[in-house]
Amino acid sequence: MGARRTSSPHGRPTGTLPTVEEVSAGGVVIKPAPRGFDVAIIARYNRGGRLEWCLPKGHPEGQETYEEAAVREVEEETGISGSILTSLGSIDYWFTVPTHRVHKTVHHFLMEAVGGELTIENDPDQEAVDVAWVNLDDLDRTLSFPNERRIVHIAKQVIQDSL
Repeated sequence: MGARRTSSPHGRPTGTLPTVEEVSAGGVVIKPAPRGFDVAIIARYNRGGRLEWCLPKGHPEGQETYEEAAVREVEEETGISGSILTSLGSIDYWFTVPTHRVHKTVHHFLMEAVGGELTIENDPDQEAVDVAWVNLDDLDRTLSFPNERRIVHIAKQVIQDSL
């Protein structure tokens, strides 16, 4: 755990906030659709109460690998069982909560849907408030975060190169 100096709006130091490292794993789970592929995504409310559409993801539990955590989290948050096809890489970002700063790294995988039905009923944290299949080509207009849209662009390229 590190510390990072914070500043007032005028650039003067106000103290230090501890930094916490977090890791999550999730993915782009696809199924064939009349127009290419659909992707299961979830909606959740952020700390400010705004609804955000995002890729399913969560923290590894126990000795889980990133791949195992991604498969479990996708199934918990979307109801869809996925089988990993390949890694799509990682994204990282920073955010601050009242007591500390968080540096989060998320490992993403391309998965094919192999079973299940869309539902948020199995989400143990009850973070997901909605789930939907959205066409791969429509995700740029649907996903809330640019870094997740970048992961989707990588997924599109992998799919295109594999066909």
